[in-house]
Amino acid sequence: MSRQHPQINLSRRGLLKFGAGAIGTGVLTAALGSNLLAAEKKPPVEEDITPDKALQELLDGNERFAKRKRRNPDQSYSRLVEVAKGQKPFASILGCADSRVPSEIVFDQGLGDLFVCRIAGNIATTQQIGSLEFGSLVLGSKVIMVVGHERCGAVQAAIKGDPVPGQIGSLLEAIKPSVESSKDKSGDKLENACKANILAQINKLKSSSVLSELIKAEKLKIVGGYYDLDTGKISLVS
Repeated sequence: MSRQHPQINLSRRGLLKFGAGAIGTGVLTAALGSNLLAAEKKPPVEEDITPDKALQELLDGNERFAKRKRRNPDQSYSRLVEVAKGQKPFASILGCADSRVPSEIVFDQGLGDLFVCRIAGNIATTQQIGSLEFGSLVLGSKVIMVVGHERCGAVQAAIKGDPVPGQIGSLLEAIKPSVESSKDKSGDKLENACKANILAQINKLKSSSVLSELIKAEKLKIVGGYYDLDTGKISLVS
C-alpha cells in the first residue's frame, strides 16, 4: 500500500512571507559577516610611518600578546585579497627558526605587516642580509628587529662545542664569537651568549652599505629583542 505524503500548499502570501524572511536572514548574515571582517581589520599603518613609530607598533603588539589580549589584526580574507596585489610591511624580523617564536603571533600582526627571515640562531648570513636589504630598500620596512630567545638550542650547542653532523656546524661557527665575547660576564651563561649574539648580528646588519645608508637618512632603525619563552614578552637588547 503506497504511503500518502501530506500535500504542501503555500499560498502566494505565504511564499512572499517565506521569501522576505529568507532575504532578511541573508541580509542579516551578510551584515554580521561584514561586521566581523571590520572587527578583524586594524587601522592602516601610515605610509610615512617613522622608524620609532614602527618599533612602537611592534612592542604594542607584543604587549597585547603577552597579556593575552591579542586582536589578531589583518587576518581576514579581505586582507588576504588586499595584500595579494602588493606588500608594504612596516617592520622586518630576523628571528630564530625555533617553532615557539612565530613572529606574526608574538607581535600580534597579520598578513602583509611583517617581512620575516628565520634561521636557527637568528644569524645574519649573506642571504639573510640581502633579504632584509630588499625588505627595507624596496618594500619600505622601517625597523628591523633581530629577535633571539631564551634557552636557544643553537646558542647552547655553540657553547657546548660538541661535533655535529651535516651543515649544522656552519650555524654554530657563526655564533661562537658571541659565546667567546660573553664568557666572562656574570649571570646566566646561556642568556648572556644569546644576547651577545643578538648584538653581533645587529652589527653585521649595520655593516651593510644599503642598510647603513637608510639608517643615516633616518628611514630605518635596527634593534635587538630577547624573547622570554615562559611569558611571551620581548625585551629590547642594547
